[in-house]
Amino acid sequence: MTRLRPALSGILAAVAGIAAGHLVAGFLAPASSPVLAIGSTVIDLTPTPVKEWAIATFGNADKAILQASVLVVTLTLAAGAGLLARRRLPLAIGFIVLLTGLAGVAALLRPTAGVVDAFPALAAMALGVATLVWLARSARAATGDAPTEAARRRDVTTGPRGSLMTNATDPATRAATGRRRFLGGALGVTVLSVLAAGGGQLRSSAQAAKRIVLPQAADPAKALPRGLEATVPGISPLRTPTNTFYRVDTNLVVPTVDVDAWTLEVGGMVETPFSVTFAELAATPLIERDITMTCVSNEVGGGYVGAARWLGVRLTDVLDRAGTTGRPDQLLSTAVDGFTISTPLDVLRDGRDAMIAIGMNGAQLSDVHGFPARLVTPGLYGFVGATKWLAKLTLTTYAADQAYWTRRQWATDAPIKTSARIDTPAPLSTVRAGTVAIGGVAWAQHRGVGRVEVRIDDGPWQETRLGPDVGIDYWRQWYLAWEAKPGLHRLAVRATDLQGGLQITERATPFPDGSSGIQEVVVTVA
Repeated sequence: MTRLRPALSGILAAVAGIAAGHLVAGFLAPASSPVLAIGSTVIDLTPTPVKEWAIATFGNADKAILQASVLVVTLTLAAGAGLLARRRLPLAIGFIVLLTGLAGVAALLRPTAGVVDAFPALAAMALGVATLVWLARSARAATGDAPTEAARRRDVTTGPRGSLMTNATDPATRAATGRRRFLGGALGVTVLSVLAAGGGQLRSSAQAAKRIVLPQAADPAKALPRGLEATVPGISPLRTPTNTFYRVDTNLVVPTVDVDAWTLEVGGMVETPFSVTFAELAATPLIERDITMTCVSNEVGGGYVGAARWLGVRLTDVLDRAGTTGRPDQLLSTAVDGFTISTPLDVLRDGRDAMIAIGMNGAQLSDVHGFPARLVTPGLYGFVGATKWLAKLTLTTYAADQAYWTRRQWATDAPIKTSARIDTPAPLSTVRAGTVAIGGVAWAQHRGVGRVEVRIDDGPWQETRLGPDVGIDYWRQWYLAWEAKPGLHRLAVRATDLQGGLQITERATPFPDGSSGIQEVVVTVA
């Protein structure tokens, strides 16, 4: 117990400071919360191979695991500060100041940071230090450490006729009192920290997107045909529901945007720079398109792909309004938090339906998918054409400006590679002998899927039956009726686009321009 109470003092001091910082951040800027600020900096500094490994290994849980890791490291260091406080309290205080100071620096280094972004770290510093001092002294008393000279003087009073008498504060009594004080303080700090952290989280969550009514499209999409999901159990639905649509970004906290105050700035190498409010953007003639999006981090057979109906303004309409000067070769798009993406300008002007989307699947964009506006560029991986929480469009050159992923050596022109995925039967599953449906989806955005083939064990490639054709920018469902015989079997799938281009068979990792290879799964037929 000698070391437990001091270590716990440091941990509780850190918890109190983190909770205070989170509460203040909830009112000022959620992303400046100490743990989130440190986590965001870790994301920026993490080498690309490690990022890809984390996404492939942990999927959508990667952010939660990162935050938990930052928290564990912080609490471990704080426990060390608590142990240090037993004998060298000023040094321990300095250590807490250093930890919280680093969080403040991390918050101030974010692209759109202002002075207020340092306040959560300052709050964490003040409360963390105060809690450490109070609990460290209580822990020292609880262990029965010898009192200081001042404490000894307080324990002695003048008795009758000038005699000296000792107060009833012998070491055992002091230790018992100290233990009660420490336990009561620890409980109080824990309760108040939970309330503060919960209050900060509620405050951040309360800043949800305002409900808006979207206008009708001037150029609507055709009615979506009936998909194969009704007849082939286990296959991905033709349209991906918004709440299950994949999410991959660098944000530990989702930006919350006041749509009434939001504007989109258009500038750079343009003849007429301008800005537009959401109401003005929504009043522009809108198009509605069915488009499949894919993340460059998607491994072969992975789930970072989804198909949705998007409502928005044709991007070329916005660019034409601004005009062009000089010879720009990229559109640099900036999110409200300063994150940047670069898109080749020639791709945006080749006739595809790139848009500034304000709606998804018949409703406004959700917070996680970029409210109030985002880019959607058919045929390009998201890291070069799908900026969420859009705030600025800048016509520029690759020589003059580099976006977030460009600086990290990812490709500048990244067309989505043709790929096919087996949804059913699931890998390593067991199915009954007889007729079994092998089914899934294939995509070749902006080229279209022409054929999907399946190979069973070492047999020939067999052409599958394709689902409804929604367009060249949308995926195709497919299935094959298989007369399955008992045993262990290998199933492989490949796709060919409408131009005759066969899916790349050579295996490649996502970096720098998307994965490639043939998905193969093993199933048992019983």
